[in-house]
Amino acid sequence: MSRRSLFGSLCAMVFLVNLARVVFAPLVQPVAAEFGVPAASLGVVTSAAWLGSAAPRLPTGYLLTRFPRHHVVAAAGSVLAVAAAGTAFADSIPLLAAGAFAMGLSSGVYFIAANPLVSELFRERVGTAIGVHGAASQLAAVAAPVFLSVLLVVGRWETAFFVISGCAVLATGALVLTARRTALPSVGAADRSLRAAARAQWKLVLTGVVFIGAAGFLWNGLFNLYGDYLTVVKGIDPGTGRLLLSGMFAAGVPAFFLTGRLADRVPNVPLILGIIAGFVVCTLALTAVTGVLAVAAVSVVLGFAVHALFPAMDTYMLSALPDHHRGSAYALYSATMMVVQALGSGAVGMAVAQGLGYTAVFRGLAVGVGALVLALYVLYTRDRLPTGGTPGETPAAGATD
Repeated sequence: MSRRSLFGSLCAMVFLVNLARVVFAPLVQPVAAEFGVPAASLGVVTSAAWLGSAAPRLPTGYLLTRFPRHHVVAAAGSVLAVAAAGTAFADSIPLLAAGAFAMGLSSGVYFIAANPLVSELFRERVGTAIGVHGAASQLAAVAAPVFLSVLLVVGRWETAFFVISGCAVLATGALVLTARRTALPSVGAADRSLRAAARAQWKLVLTGVVFIGAAGFLWNGLFNLYGDYLTVVKGIDPGTGRLLLSGMFAAGVPAFFLTGRLADRVPNVPLILGIIAGFVVCTLALTAVTGVLAVAAVSVVLGFAVHALFPAMDTYMLSALPDHHRGSAYALYSATMMVVQALGSGAVGMAVAQGLGYTAVFRGLAVGVGALVLALYVLYTRDRLPTGGTPGETPAAGATD
């Protein structure tokens, strides 16, 4: 089979592992009603999914120095199948948080192994390949609120996890079969030391974490508690809120496609800073507008802006890293930035539970991210930031030690 067949299997797998992370956001209100607790208190559950996604990233980087990338991806699918089935039996918030953490683990393992593999399958079109792969992931975020709404009509929320588990078994099997029949790239064979990658690539890794960490922290808190925010602050009912959340995620699908292609053609640092600035403006606008139509319009633009950041960042990192450090250094970057992002919903939920309003919290975080963008722009104009890969060049040509 061709590499395109393997890529198709990876796209199916990424849909599921991202669904495992984002399905908890639309679950917040129905689960809170069943357990008899405030919705904001379930911020710990959504944070657990993202902390789970962060936790295995560095260990997975080590695994990639010992095992082929596709073997680690298959292991991620197996973890998801078991974890999702177990989560369906959670009957308390601590158990649900534990299940969320375990499902998040599968996504963390997957992304660290799969993203370098995707970049190596299509070395002359890293941004485009990452964009398509990311769009498949984003379709899960679009589907999650609708998927859950349908299940709440015909059954219970636990059914979602049984469905995810069964699909994970099928997708993992398909991945194993296509990988066996595909001539896989071997450019990562020399990547054998996390320590060496850290020493050689620390400037690029640190820059990547700073770029995405603060914006990701705000985004994690915003989208995981978006439904409750709309109900409490905007007076929008939960059902409509789930539809608006789905629309915000839907805007990410073209964002991945378009930004991935754009990142192959233009300097990545100005692109990234412009995207983050746009996200900040949209967040402030969301706190200011009223009415369903206005909230919907701003949410769609916000969704496009923030999702454009992810393929731009992956292209920036993966096109710049040399073959012998790509998997390890990407794991270091991804593990660190995910820890920062994962704390967002828990921090916002705690702040609101302590009496701060959603509007004050989101505005404060947005202003902080905006100040960081200005500081990074000043550093860029003074040539103090790594520029990443060169658009139009292969990773090997654009990468340096």
